[in-house]
Amino acid sequence: MEELKNKIRDVADFPKPGIIFKDLTPVLADVKTFQKTIDLLAKRYSEKGIDTIIGIESRGFIFGAPLAYRIDAGFVPVRKKGKLPYKTHSITYELEYGTDTLEIHEDAIHAGSRVLVVDDLLATGGTCAATCQLVEKSGGKVIECAFVVELNFLKGRDKLKGQEIFSLIQF
Repeated sequence: MEELKNKIRDVADFPKPGIIFKDLTPVLADVKTFQKTIDLLAKRYSEKGIDTIIGIESRGFIFGAPLAYRIDAGFVPVRKKGKLPYKTHSITYELEYGTDTLEIHEDAIHAGSRVLVVDDLLATGGTCAATCQLVEKSGGKVIECAFVVELNFLKGRDKLKGQEIFSLIQF
């Protein structure tokens, strides 16, 4: 895990002053580190009977799609409002500075599907909580929420009460 942790770059004052952004692009650029990240996640989920992986826009796509391939699951993107071309379920949720809306195709998840929600980073938890609600609205069952990085000091787990949560690295 130290190898992975050492690849994550801190970017000060992004996207606004006072924020220290955890940049995972060096993880993606290093083929061995990226492969190891996917391998570690696949080892955890390959025997859990996951039918579908939900990738949260947009960095959840980067980790969710290869993981879905590795564990023989389908991949479904959850996108911001207006980005999906077909009929959608949507949910509007509170952010610290306003609201946002996420959407999923109505036919993306089948009743009883065992779903893994994947994103790069767990911060405040609002986006993941909204995604879990979309999965349940679609008839799926969230088995776990998986992250490469978790920022413990932002207490994102508090918004995900009742969900199983896994992260490879915590700061």
